[in-house]
Amino acid sequence: MPGLRAPDRAPDRAPAATQPAPGPPAPRPHAGVGVAAGVGAMICVGGSVAVSSVLTRAPVFTAEALRYALACLILLVMSRLTGRRLVMPRGTEWLWLSGIAATGLVLFNIALVAGSRHAEPAVLGVAVACVPSLLAVIGPVLEGSRPRAVPVAAALVVTCGAAVVQGTGRTDAAGVAWAIVVFGCEAAFTLLAIPVLGRHGPWGVSVHATWIATVILAGIGLTREGPAAAAHLGRQDWLAIAYLAVAVTAAAFVMWYSSVRRLGAGRAGLLAGVAPVAAAMTGVLLGGPAPRPLVWVGIAVVASGLALGLPGQ
Repeated sequence: MPGLRAPDRAPDRAPAATQPAPGPPAPRPHAGVGVAAGVGAMICVGGSVAVSSVLTRAPVFTAEALRYALACLILLVMSRLTGRRLVMPRGTEWLWLSGIAATGLVLFNIALVAGSRHAEPAVLGVAVACVPSLLAVIGPVLEGSRPRAVPVAAALVVTCGAAVVQGTGRTDAAGVAWAIVVFGCEAAFTLLAIPVLGRHGPWGVSVHATWIATVILAGIGLTREGPAAAAHLGRQDWLAIAYLAVAVTAAAFVMWYSSVRRLGAGRAGLLAGVAPVAAAMTGVLLGGPAPRPLVWVGIAVVASGLALGLPGQ
């Protein structure tokens, strides 16, 4: 959500990965780096809640188009400076990458905006908190293996803990519908990347997803908000866009996809439970009240799920 460093990994120019035979997943190297990358991504995402609220009155499509355009530019520059070779999509890769942009970025943001008119933020947050369970079931299938009991159980624990941290909120039928869309889009952001991570790597997937999303959002912004919408953005809006582009998009996307590539979607999905915990802690650091006892219970449940699902898979 609402909203994505270069850990040691195989070169982005490696040939496309072949689909492994079904069965238990092979041990993944540098799992600790994958966990660290996933935690870092979710800290960036969780800490963005206060920043995102700055843009509630801004022309949202134009602001998001600028955010993704800036993030894409940063990723291109960093790729060039670090010697990473980005390749153009081919064949069905266009469908997977366009799907990430259209659902995980564009429709996700539309659903957040529309859903917030019918549901309190906690309702949409709980929808996102349910994603680890779906990743634990579908992720292994897309990676060529079968779901296993321990990761699925751990994902359910993390989901319950994250939902407790988020709390509950009021909503209506439309709010529930938009929450379901948020849930699906958040899952698609990870699942649709699995078939293309082998050839494009975390950097390539992030670059292509952000530029495609920029084109889509710019078109919607021009149609619905007009070509002069950017002129209505104030100083605080631009600062928020810059932060979201750097930390929550460019950095977080690469870290998240690095985690998925190293850990697999099922294990990496567990780390999504860190995001609501990071959001709660950020509120305290910004001068908000200390979390209520029930929130601490939720944090403990999330930690239990991570302890169950991450080691020794």
